Amino acid sequence: MLLDKNNTLLINLLVLQQCFGAGSYKAVTVYEILKSNNLLNIPIDNIKWPENFDARDIKKIKSISTSKIYKIINDCIKNNISILTIEDKNYPERLRNISEPPIVLYIKGEFPDIDEEPTICIVGPRKVSEFGKKAAYSLSKRLAKSGIIIVSGGALGTDTCAHSGALNANGRTIAVLGCGICYNYLPENRKLREAVADSCCIISEHPPYTSTTKYCFPIRNRLMAALALGTIVIEAGEKSGALITARHANEQGRDVFVIPGNPTYPQYKGSNNLLRDGALPLIDASDIFNRYIVQYFEKIDIKKAFEKEKKKKVLSKIQKKLPMGLSIESEMVYNNLNKQKFMADDLLSLGISDDKLIAALTELEMEHVIRALPGGMYELIK
Repeated sequence: MLLDKNNTLLINLLVLQQCFGAGSYKAVTVYEILKSNNLLNIPIDNIKWPENFDARDIKKIKSISTSKIYKIINDCIKNNISILTIEDKNYPERLRNISEPPIVLYIKGEFPDIDEEPTICIVGPRKVSEFGKKAAYSLSKRLAKSGIIIVSGGALGTDTCAHSGALNANGRTIAVLGCGICYNYLPENRKLREAVADSCCIISEHPPYTSTTKYCFPIRNRLMAALALGTIVIEAGEKSGALITARHANEQGRDVFVIPGNPTYPQYKGSNNLLRDGALPLIDASDIFNRYIVQYFEKIDIKKAFEKEKKKKVLSKIQKKLPMGLSIESEMVYNNLNKQKFMADDLLSLGISDDKLIAALTELEMEHVIRALPGGMYELIK
């Protein structure tokens, strides 16, 4: 939607979101009342509210200052963030049909035509096992190579591996944040988020500089599930946040896929409960392809997903013993490390694009070649 301070429709929808918050059924209720009475294009102060409408809600709505709304619009313009409202013609039906559809979405990057795209959500814990990291990374990479869009939450652990796998495949990936797009959440993942925005987009239900709370993530998870045809659960303990996303997916009529795990391991207790309750077991990427290839045969290229990567010429002579199967970018990074501790910016001279560089660092971390340190630093493991 055009970011115009004179756009009454946009302002009214921003007011509703600011008044009732993200994921609020009240915001949707008020929106439906305004829409049904043709009041969406009338300034809030001039609206003649239905007699049965809650006076407390009216007072709360009118308490949102115009200057606050103008600031949100200015922040979006300044940071090249677009606003998608529920009134826009390209608002996806996948979101419109959930119980509490977002009134407003903030988007950094290019939002795809979600209703026409095969999209898979990958979720799991931040403290994920080595097997879980590799599963998230390799699944995401193979699916993204085929043309499937990968959705995750932009956090550490499973999310990082999922986004990085898609980026390494030159695929598209979407990060759905539980805070504003410009909020300095997890600064060590800043470059990853920038690469995600370049590959596809970052999405948030919150104005650009909104901080996060623990309540934002369950609300955010409903959007992750809604954007996808199915959700893959990598590892889920008994109280894992991934179970919330899986529950939303189930309630929305989406598929839930689960990687089975040893029932004696605590990180698989929630996962195995999902399987017992009817979730689909996921053994490899073929389970995803078999599920959706008929519906999206023009979008999913299975042959491309399984083709071997062509080796590019390494720009520097490999002198160190490397783990088997590293990508060429990871080899380049590894062989150009000239100090024990470094930052991603120290490797910009290699000429590797930001998304490939982030993916390479993630791969090296997974292979125990380097470890991430606070403040965006990395350390070479001896």
